[in-house]
Parts: sequence; C-alpha cells; structure tokens
Amino acid sequence: MQINAANLTMPTRDPAAGAPLKSQAKHSPGETKKAFTDFVGQTMFGQTLASMRKTVEKPAYFHGGRAEEVFQGQLDQILSEKLTDASAESFAGPMYDMFMLQRS
Repeated sequence: MQINAANLTMPTRDPAAGAPLKSQAKHSPGETKKAFTDFVGQTMFGQTLASMRKTVEKPAYFHGGRAEEVFQGQLDQILSEKLTDASAESFAGPMYDMFMLQRS
C-alpha cells in the first residue's frame, strides 16, 4: 500500500480528553494569513541575513567579540521582523492563496 495524502487522516479529537485538538481549532482567515505571512517572511529574510553575515569577515580592529555576535543575531531577528512587516505580503500573499486552494 502506498502512502499518500488521501490515505492519511488527522485526528480531530484528543483521544484522552475527548476534546478537539488545538491544531484543529478554527481561526479567522485574517489570523491564519498573518501567521503564514510572518512565518514565510521571517524565514526568508532570516535566512537571507544569515547568509549575508557569513560572507562578511570579521574586521581586524573594532570587533566586539562574542558579545557582538550575540547582539548581531538579535539585530538580524529584529531586522527580519521589520522587513517582513514592510514587504512580505508581496510574495507571501500568492503563496498563502495557493496554500488555501490546496486546503479546500
């Protein structure tokens, strides 16, 4: 027997409690789209910034050591969040639409 999406079913209730699973909870389309856009944007921009950091060597002078590396990671996280808020809708919107077409 081959395994494909048609053969797999997700449980809609927690067998122990008999309550609906949290992953099956209904969310408004706006909340879902926002979460999707945040995830896609931050993943893409985060990976882009990480790749860019790898191409730049440490300066001979004025390098802050380990503390600079830690704060650089935090700065990259904030930058990816801001970039996501500013422009992720342009590429995450069509991806979300395709995602929703597959779900219906």
